[in-house]
Amino acid sequence: MPDEITAHPAAWPPAPIRTERLVLRESEARDRAAFIELFTSPEVGTYIGGSRPRDELERAMPEVPGRRPGLFVIELDGAMIGMTTLDPRDAERPGHVRPEAGETELGYLFLPQTWGRGYAAEACAAALDWFAHAQPGEPVVLTTQAANDRATRVAKKLGFTEVERFEEFGAEQWFGVWSWATPSD
Repeated sequence: MPDEITAHPAAWPPAPIRTERLVLRESEARDRAAFIELFTSPEVGTYIGGSRPRDELERAMPEVPGRRPGLFVIELDGAMIGMTTLDPRDAERPGHVRPEAGETELGYLFLPQTWGRGYAAEACAAALDWFAHAQPGEPVVLTTQAANDRATRVAKKLGFTEVERFEEFGAEQWFGVWSWATPSD
């Protein structure tokens, strides 16, 4: 696995990023219950291989989950509602835009009660803007099950363009690359 620090040479964690409604920040101990809710939710698990057993997560989840470069907690009105990640894409997986791989992959998960309100697009746009400043010119990719209409709509809204489809994890995957303009300072 690539060294996560080299994937994000900008100082980590960055100062909290504020959008119109949200704050993107580093994980804190108070987020643990929301992380458990995310990973035990059958709705969230639909397109990511299923939910995990609550008792297993209660035992295994660290006191401060998700504290690592590339992971932003998404906060609304002081509470975690989801997360977004910018991680190195595994070179062994299908789907790349560079012959040598090395792309960064955007991912996100939100609590089901927050779906349909535009939070994913708002948070991911802010994370992409941060990344464009931290790693100018570096490609960002996104993979989701082709059957996940909500995620493909968000990807397209963010400026991802479909590059290919392939079979992975027993399902057809939609693979896109982020098209962006040079960030302004």
